[in-house]
Amino acid sequence: MLYAIAAEAVLVLHAAFILFALAGGLLVLRWRWLVWLHLPAAGWAAVIVIAGWICPLTPIEQMLRELAGQDGYGGSFIEHYLVMLIYPPGLTRPVQVLLGALVVLVNIAIYVGVWRKHRRTSGSSGNAA
Repeated sequence: MLYAIAAEAVLVLHAAFILFALAGGLLVLRWRWLVWLHLPAAGWAAVIVIAGWICPLTPIEQMLRELAGQDGYGGSFIEHYLVMLIYPPGLTRPVQVLLGALVVLVNIAIYVGVWRKHRRTSGSSGNAA
């Protein structure tokens, strides 16, 4: 039972990491200090996907499922709705590269916005006498 709960927790962590890597730059608009967490996360996610490596969370989750006596993805709510997002069927190498490029492009667009906002706010505060 505890292994099954731990496996689902790893799955949720995995999904949260993917969301943070993809769009965490939006949080940087509000909390600039997150840039130091987000850039390495986005870089890691892009490298993992583009290189075709397996994220270390995947074997941890699978090990926990085996220890729980599960044969893969069963019928829990979390597994039913999140597994297909993290491990979609038909995931090919070109699709992996495309997804990795998407992570990079989305974050470049977000950080261009962060940079422009920062430039506007620091420019207007510097001009006040």
